[in-house]
Formats: sequence, structure tokens, C-alpha cells
Amino acid sequence: MDQAVTRIGTYQLASPVILAPMAGVTDLPFRQLCRRLGAGLVVSEMVTSDVRLWNSRKSRQRLDHTGESEPRSVQIAGGDAEMMAEAARMNEQLGAQIIDINMGCPAKKVCNKAAGSALMRDEKLVGEILEAVVNAVNLPVTLKIRTGWCAEKRNGLQIARIAEASGIQALAVHGRTRTQLYTGEAEYDSIAAIKQAIGIPVFANGDIDSPQKALAVLQHTGADAVMIGRAAQGRPWIFNEISHFLKTGELLPAPTLDWQQSILQEHLQALHTFYGEHQGVRIARKHVGWYLQTLPGAEDFRRRFNQLECSEQQRRNIQTFFTRLLEGDLAA
Repeated sequence: MDQAVTRIGTYQLASPVILAPMAGVTDLPFRQLCRRLGAGLVVSEMVTSDVRLWNSRKSRQRLDHTGESEPRSVQIAGGDAEMMAEAARMNEQLGAQIIDINMGCPAKKVCNKAAGSALMRDEKLVGEILEAVVNAVNLPVTLKIRTGWCAEKRNGLQIARIAEASGIQALAVHGRTRTQLYTGEAEYDSIAAIKQAIGIPVFANGDIDSPQKALAVLQHTGADAVMIGRAAQGRPWIFNEISHFLKTGELLPAPTLDWQQSILQEHLQALHTFYGEHQGVRIARKHVGWYLQTLPGAEDFRRRFNQLECSEQQRRNIQTFFTRLLEGDLAA
């Protein structure tokens, strides 16, 4: 498939495959790994627009872009136009190069604060927030939405038009409503309708978990890029797989176990370094669970792995697990 170059403002994306922002997942180590493995853009975890909370360890880690490739995209969340504008300005000072606004998160704790996808219920407030943020910074501003709040109020198209009129430079659309959370199947007709109605780049998001699905969604929606979320958990090489398939029509061979282990060990090392021993060991557990979920013997191993309290033990146990796999010692 001949892919046109996707741009956000002055930034040209290296590939039309983007890592979606995911709270608790798209931290600096994971973003850097996904970039190295073919993501054309990675978006940070959601940062609260309440800058008074930025002194917490969690916020400091989310605002850390040390050594990160350009363009650096930071997602902010909140429901107050002035606070969102201030958060955008502060992020610009901290090195953000693209500001992404979250109007797609369905989590209760976000929606209960009238942020995330809850904002889609108030189109006037949406316009106020978008204009305030766009006017606050000298950076491109992007927006992530869902198709609507619920099946009866699927107003993604109206929000998309407001976004374009407000100066938003690109729009990511998850093919579900807020009330669906992550249940059922994503639908792409709404994304296609949005793409037809506006002139800014549109990124299709939701249930894209293979190169073939990525191509089908791009063809169905006419979107400029695909955004990958949960399918990248434990499989960061999906970006290379999709990019290669879109360029050549060929599927890359499945990664060898040796190579998968080297990627996992690299990721573990980065987590331990970034978070420190105690926190790094805890955060590594969920990532290891994702990497191993389709491998034989993974469930038993995971139960034992989750008891480990030391980074060196984690690395050694992973090595032993893969050695046993390669020697055929773990039954399927």
C-alpha cells in the first residue's frame, strides 16, 4: 500500500503506525522501545492538567522525556479550559513538542471529574478547551476522542468539526463510545465518516492487532495512520510488523524466541533503571505477563515471577524460562 507521509504540524512521522497513550503503560521505557521497533509516533501517559499535583512521583515520571526521540507528544487531561491551557504551557517549557488532549479515556475516575470522554457530552466546553490550549502554546495540538458518549449520542463527527475549527492539527478516534469501555467490537464507519468530513489527519484506533487488520482499517476508513494500544502490550515489535506490511504487502517472519527474550530483557533493564529497584520490579511484573501470555508454561512461571523482589532475580528467571522453552522443556 502506498502510504502518503503523515504530518502533525511541521513534524513528519517516520511511519503511519502510532503508539496510543495508555495510563500505566506508555511510560518512557516503553515509548523508547516502541520507537526503536517502528512506531512513527509515541504519546505519553495522560498527565493531569492540575499542575499543583505535578510534584508527585507519578507525575514527575510521566513528565520525564530524557533521551526521548522527537517529536515528543504529551497527553494532558482535565475539564477546565484555563487549567488545560496552563498545563499545555508548562509542558511546552518541559520539552513537549506536541500537546495531545484526552477526550477519549473511558475510565470512571477520569470521567467522574468531567474529563476524558465525559467531555464529549458538552460540545460547548469542548470548543472552549480546544481553543484555550491551541492559543496557549506554539506547538501543534492533537485530540483523542471516541465515537461518542453512547450509542444514542454518537457525536464524534460534530466534535471532529469543532476540533478542526479550533485549530487542532490531528485527530485520533477510538471506534467505540464511552459506555462501551473496551467491550464489544470497535466500529470503523464512524471513523470513515469523520475522515470524509474534515481536512486534518485522522488516526484510526481500536482493536487493531495485526498487519492485515491495520491495512483493512486504513482502507475502510481512509485514515492517515493507525493507532495501536493494547495490541502493543508485550508485543512492541507490532509496529515494525505493520509498517513493513503496509510498505511491501509482505508479512515479516514471527520473531524468534531468542530475539523476544533480548527485547524483554532490554525492557526489564530500562524499567529497573528508570523506576529504581523497588518500583521497577513491581512494574516489570505486568509487562512480563503480557510478553509471555501466549507461551507454554507461562501461567506457572508468572505466579512464581510475581513473588520475586529483586531485579537480578527477575532477569535470571526470564533467562531460565527462555532456555527451557528453547530446549523444549516446557510443554505447550
